[in-house]
Amino acid sequence: MKKYIFPTVTVLCFIIGFFIGNGLANRANAQQLRWGNFRIQLSKVDQLLQYVEHSYVDSIDVDSITEDIMADIVSKLDPHSAYIPKKDLELVNSELSSSFSGIGVQFSIQNDTVSIVAVISGGPSEGVGILAGDKIIEVNDSSFTGKGISNEKVMHTLRGQKGTEVRLGIRRFGTEETLHFTVTRGDIPVHSVDAAFIIEPKDKSQKSKTRIGFVRVNKFGENTYDEFIAALAKLKSQGAEAYIIDLRENSGGFMDQAIKMANEFLPAGDMIVYSEGRAYPRFEAKANGLGRFKSVPMAVLIDDFSASASEIFSGAMQDNDRAVIIGRRSFGKGLVQQQIPFTDGSALRLTVARYYTPSGRCIQKPYELGHQEDYLKDMLERFEHGEMFSKDSIAFNDTTVYHTKGGKIVYGGGGIMPDIFVGRDTALNTKWYNQTVNRALTYQFAYQYTDRNRKRLNQYKDWQSLEAYLLKANWLPEFVRFAEDKGVEPVQKEIEKSKPLIIRLVNAYIVRDVLGDEGFFPLFERDDEITKRAVNELCK
Repeated sequence: MKKYIFPTVTVLCFIIGFFIGNGLANRANAQQLRWGNFRIQLSKVDQLLQYVEHSYVDSIDVDSITEDIMADIVSKLDPHSAYIPKKDLELVNSELSSSFSGIGVQFSIQNDTVSIVAVISGGPSEGVGILAGDKIIEVNDSSFTGKGISNEKVMHTLRGQKGTEVRLGIRRFGTEETLHFTVTRGDIPVHSVDAAFIIEPKDKSQKSKTRIGFVRVNKFGENTYDEFIAALAKLKSQGAEAYIIDLRENSGGFMDQAIKMANEFLPAGDMIVYSEGRAYPRFEAKANGLGRFKSVPMAVLIDDFSASASEIFSGAMQDNDRAVIIGRRSFGKGLVQQQIPFTDGSALRLTVARYYTPSGRCIQKPYELGHQEDYLKDMLERFEHGEMFSKDSIAFNDTTVYHTKGGKIVYGGGGIMPDIFVGRDTALNTKWYNQTVNRALTYQFAYQYTDRNRKRLNQYKDWQSLEAYLLKANWLPEFVRFAEDKGVEPVQKEIEKSKPLIIRLVNAYIVRDVLGDEGFFPLFERDDEITKRAVNELCK
């Protein structure tokens, strides 16, 4: 037994030291995490792996088994705890970072070929002369087309360490030979504010007396607060008197960014959010009163995919009666994850607490440990119950009554229920329209149309003039033929019914391909039902 005691004690000491050291390295409000039970189980697994490695009849890749075990253990926990292998960690972390190293292009895969949709201004690709519309057919003198091309492969290939080079073979419209460019990878900024603009009605005669600024935030990353404040300042200088904050499809990110954003709109002492867990001391975030927009009218837009930090922000605005929340019930992701690094470069994102809104509502929707598939089916069940279309179809998990700062009744049960529910508008939907959208034919056609007409379209420098041109271009018959070639049979009655939807969507995509998001969102949001409802509320 002696020969086992010393290695076992050594392993246990190493594990204990690791967790103590890691705990000291984390934030103060996470230092008191208790790892006792888990430490014992980890030691048992470690011993098992040692037996397999040293005594099993055949040679075994223990590292591979370890990866599987780690993922399997974490899968028995809540739906948001996750084990991240070393090979995936950099990409996962870069999603919320302020920048990454790459060549500086936005791309789309069309017909098994990487097509450049936009070249980031000031980036490495612009510096060597790569243009929107170019197609990457070679990377480092090897073919880069075909069935094996995926978004993940493209990102893995084009991203890399700053200062390293990649040689691209480019096919350009109107040029027969393959063009070659050597691009030196550099820092590429990651923006979380898609657009900030003054809402303009379609009918100029209906121009609102209140100038409303619209800000769309796609995630809560490292620089979200700074971008957000810059956007508000820009809109204020343009005369904005009220604001719409669009958090639809924003899956969250860093809690501190949501807290800093909320602080801009609340008076001193107002609770923004609090969190607590079994081994996680209660943490409270309150407004300090230094916000610069504490009295401006505002609306917050949310939907089924607004989660985590988006729910912290919208919950704070709702519970403090600071803004009208418009849209559909949010996702219901209110668990706090702490990222714990391992020595091999992998990491564990472990749930350590839950988020609560100022009124005491738990943001997290119910779940069962280890039942991640059932958890993910929640969105499908919402759709099947009709919740996406009617407020009356919402099935609350908790009917406990909570009260906002002003005494308004709100309910828990997971997610944030909007003050004003706006269901999905299906009045103009048809089977033909749904097939073209679900197969991404609207997106594909818009890119190809832009690619063929790029020289003419580039003459327009703002979305208003470009839209005016597109409305006269009569491209719809061409789109119908395109969809038919892709297997969607034309039904004239359905085409006429869905015509306004198709024109709005394809025109917006074409504008994006030419002018970027700053052109896309003003055009697309102008006719959006949730946005229009927000404008009406702010103009009362």
